[in-house]
Amino acid sequence: MPCASIVSAPSCAFPFRSRSGSSGWISPTALWVPTWSWKGGRSESRRSMRRGEVRATVIEKETPEAERPETFLRGVDEAHSSTSVRARFEKMIREAQDSVCSALEAADGGAKFKEDVWSRPGGGGGISRVLQDGAVWEKAGVNVSVVYGVMPPEAYRAAKGAPSDQKPGPVPFFAAGISSVLHPKNPFAPTLHFNYRYFETDAPKDAPGAPRQWWFGGGTDLTPAYIFEEDVKHFHSIQKRACDKFDPTFYPRFKKWCDDYFYIKHRGERRGLGGIFFDDLNDYDQEMLLSFATECANSVIPAYLPIIDKRKDIPFTEHQKAWQQLRRGRYVEFNLVYDRGTTFGLKTGGRIESILVSLPLTARWEYDHKPEEGSEEWKLLDACMNPKEWI
Repeated sequence: MPCASIVSAPSCAFPFRSRSGSSGWISPTALWVPTWSWKGGRSESRRSMRRGEVRATVIEKETPEAERPETFLRGVDEAHSSTSVRARFEKMIREAQDSVCSALEAADGGAKFKEDVWSRPGGGGGISRVLQDGAVWEKAGVNVSVVYGVMPPEAYRAAKGAPSDQKPGPVPFFAAGISSVLHPKNPFAPTLHFNYRYFETDAPKDAPGAPRQWWFGGGTDLTPAYIFEEDVKHFHSIQKRACDKFDPTFYPRFKKWCDDYFYIKHRGERRGLGGIFFDDLNDYDQEMLLSFATECANSVIPAYLPIIDKRKDIPFTEHQKAWQQLRRGRYVEFNLVYDRGTTFGLKTGGRIESILVSLPLTARWEYDHKPEEGSEEWKLLDACMNPKEWI
């Protein structure tokens, strides 16, 4: 039966669409891509697909590379076309990675990112960068990947909800993205996550003339331990400004999507104070959506670094640090319990360092901890349980 592979950079999502039309993508913090092999007979595959199973017993290991290539698109038909959406999206995410990493290093004042470059035998590769235990950043990861290959017909039918009597051939795909999680040391400085991705599937090989399908996804969200209302308003105003340049309905629509997605069901609270989130977006002009994703990625630094500059050196107490660690525990809970990319990777034996790159260096759990009503800690918890309009 088909076996999926996991590649190392947690950079974008591989979206599956359910029969109900909802998106079932493998989340923003881990990228898995289907470099498939067939094991067992066709009847075994069909039985497994009817049961809704996706087994991943063969993991494609990445190959370390000594240098960054000019492009990861080598070997793809559009590799040398600077005007293709694939090429321009790769250029955008790599420029965003460079600019974000440079800004984070400057803010830290000394620590540098460790970089790993890798390629994927099935096609493409990525660049993983992590800064750990700096003056400002406890842990910061900024990763990009550009991958492509072929998914088998069983996966295509599962992805598209196609009838079982349809037997398309292997389906070429392309996925690229940037993903980042930034955990500062100071409890008054918030954590940030952002992810922007682009995905394509070509027509099945035995269905010439069928249209290529594509979509964009991503978002940026803020997770503070303490609320500074001016900071949260600033952050959301930058998100709204980026959205409003393209469609005035984007910000309210994507803010609600963000609040709904980053919900810790077993706690009855959200991971943080939101931002924007969108997925499976293809009902607008492709050029417009490429520009929108670019605008969002370019808005990360102006939305976040002014907050860090104001909060990174504020003195704090052991009590305030402990509260930050408790909120980091919530971050861990969401990623390990609800983040689909993380859970898929853990179940299928992927590269653990990349699967867990979004987790902080330190976190804390206390039995039955409840902040005192009216305290600053209580105000943060109340805001996570009852999302509000910040602007």
